[in-house]
Amino acid sequence: MKFELSQRFYFEAAHTLHREIGQEGSRRIHGHTYHAQIFICGKPDATTGMIVDLGFFNQEIQRIKDQLDHRFLDEVPGLGAATLEGLCAYIYRAIFQIFPNVSRVRVERQASGDRCEVTAD
Repeated sequence: MKFELSQRFYFEAAHTLHREIGQEGSRRIHGHTYHAQIFICGKPDATTGMIVDLGFFNQEIQRIKDQLDHRFLDEVPGLGAATLEGLCAYIYRAIFQIFPNVSRVRVERQASGDRCEVTAD
């Protein structure tokens, strides 16, 4: 059997974006509500019955959320372009440091229907 555990969280953040279409609105500072989900796979520990303690998992998610929530994403060190792809990669790298069994990260803007997902190789 394969087990996959996930947690969702959201954050509010602003950014600018340099792009070909919708240039005027994208280049001005604007914000979104982002919904993220982190997935960890593995086998439950024989003693605890858990892949990971959810308390510890939530603690690490809060650490990542604190780096993004109510921030100007253009200024977040290590993020790069504040795109959905960039946010997925940033969150993946941050959680991978603690949980190398991360299997995927999803980031979406529900209001506009946009979503991106990155998976482990």
